[in-house]
Amino acid sequence: MTPIRLVLASALTLAPLPAFAAKPAPATHPVAEAQALELGQRIMAMRSVRGPGNETPKVAAALRDALVAGGFAATDIEIVPVDDTAYLVAQWKGSDSKLKPLILSGHMDVVEAKRADWQRDPFVPVIEDGYLYGRGATDMKIDVALMVSSLIELKRQGYRPKRTIVLALSGDEETLMKTGQMLAERFAGAEMVLNADFDTNGLLDEATGKPLMYDWQGAEKAYADFELEVTNPGGHSSKPSLDNAIVQLSQALVRIGAYRFKPEVNDLTRAYFETSAPLQSNAALGAAMLAFAKDQTDADAIAALRKAPLLYGMMGTTCIPTTIVGGHAVNAQPQRVTAVVNCRIFPGHTNEEIMAELKSVAAVPQMTIRDMTEGAIATAASPLRPDVKAAIERSIHKVYPGIPVIPAMSLGASDNMWYRHKGVPSYVVSPLFIKPSDYHSHGLNEKVPLANIPPAITYYTALVTDLSR
Repeated sequence: MTPIRLVLASALTLAPLPAFAAKPAPATHPVAEAQALELGQRIMAMRSVRGPGNETPKVAAALRDALVAGGFAATDIEIVPVDDTAYLVAQWKGSDSKLKPLILSGHMDVVEAKRADWQRDPFVPVIEDGYLYGRGATDMKIDVALMVSSLIELKRQGYRPKRTIVLALSGDEETLMKTGQMLAERFAGAEMVLNADFDTNGLLDEATGKPLMYDWQGAEKAYADFELEVTNPGGHSSKPSLDNAIVQLSQALVRIGAYRFKPEVNDLTRAYFETSAPLQSNAALGAAMLAFAKDQTDADAIAALRKAPLLYGMMGTTCIPTTIVGGHAVNAQPQRVTAVVNCRIFPGHTNEEIMAELKSVAAVPQMTIRDMTEGAIATAASPLRPDVKAAIERSIHKVYPGIPVIPAMSLGASDNMWYRHKGVPSYVVSPLFIKPSDYHSHGLNEKVPLANIPPAITYYTALVTDLSR
């Protein structure tokens, strides 16, 4: 997952919580736990990066072999080649064919990592001081291994789902997202999607390492890039025209940079503000969260929340200029100037709607604007389903009793967008917990605490059982 949603602690100060979860529940699935670590290390060593030598199909083969060895029929598992990658589908047939299937989603590819930049080889998993290091430690090969090992554990226990369970793993989520779109088209009639793509769901206290809170996401902001352009005939710099393309586009960018889209909420973000507010050690911030959840026109609450980047991102669409290119000579009037404005669009709005709003805000008649977005689509939030909410809370509380469980919206992007586009409710539900300072997805020296493995197996087996019976 593109990790754009900021770690909660970077924006908020959480009030001290009771020590109800200093340690997770003891290991109860030793075979699955050992398998998850071994399988995770094995696929982390495979360089599943787009381009020459892409080993994503090799990852899929390793997962297929593990599933077959764990009792799944080889005929129920498919590896479908797509360009230089592949996607995997494994089906566990339920006893009631009338029920729509439950999709367990994730991706097998990772972001590029260069050995010269890392302290350790990113594709040689290493265990040190209670952490597993390597590309994919959090995004998201360990979660894939945990899901697969949990399914095998359920097979070992003799569980028989009533609803068909489909493991659907894409192969290019970090780049083109083509295989995720293909999977969503194939399973457009599913009941729901549980996506294990870690997005800082579980937060550990920076000082004590105790779990502070857990959030799951039922919505994500849409990614969009808009190119702005101003052109004119140009000419000699000694004979300046009143129309200067650089000046005109600069004026447009200043207006866009100062513009604030309408603050808004959906069911998920309202629940996020309401549930998170009591956790704040800053009483004024907590009060502002509650006030905004109640009234999205409260100017004082809006001003207070906009000072925190995470909360600002939760409050509506945001757009910022990210690149600008212009001019062709230092002694000539510019003939062409272009800039890109990157937007994160609140669910419920289209690219066309936001593009038109930007054009109006820019107020430069000579400026043109075009949508240059690739591999993304705007989608509405998934419903805040009581059965999903209750199942997630029960499953987390099996291993971290009493911890706050909060619905939220991701500011990043995942394969869930394609399923939501098809009308399938989709949720990010990874059970990993991490300190803010340890979160290095897409960055250098990516790592995950090994202490996550036992509670994660308990969580996944409970959640999958709860929603497939």
